Amino acid sequence: VQLQASGGGLVQAGGSLRVSCEASIRTFSSNIMGWFRQVPGEERRLVGAISESGKRTYYADSVKGRFTISRDNDKNTVYLQMDNLKPEDTAVYYCAAKYHPRGDSITTNRYAYNYWGQGTKVTVSS
Repeated sequence: VQLQASGGGLVQAGGSLRVSCEASIRTFSSNIMGWFRQVPGEERRLVGAISESGKRTYYADSVKGRFTISRDNDKNTVYLQMDNLKPEDTAVYYCAAKYHPRGDSITTNRYAYNYWGQGTKVTVSS
């Protein structure tokens, strides 16, 4: 299983960026997907999560109203659209997958995710 994140980069405050994560998982539509971020010296934190069907989403309070998580099960890809970016959004962003073949749900528990991507760095300048 591989999760390949891409789309990070440098953007000015107030700008937008979309990061993507393509998964080489045959059963992608049976996985809860999450985006996490981490800055040096801090723990990895959940930014957003999306259920298997895409009908349910979760956002951390710090990004609510600015970030949108979505998925395309035909393309085995999950996206994180980030708008109105702030310098405090600067971090390495990781996608993660949790195999969950029954139901349509979300988990906010970092340790529940089975697979992780390599991360893509997002830098927001002030």
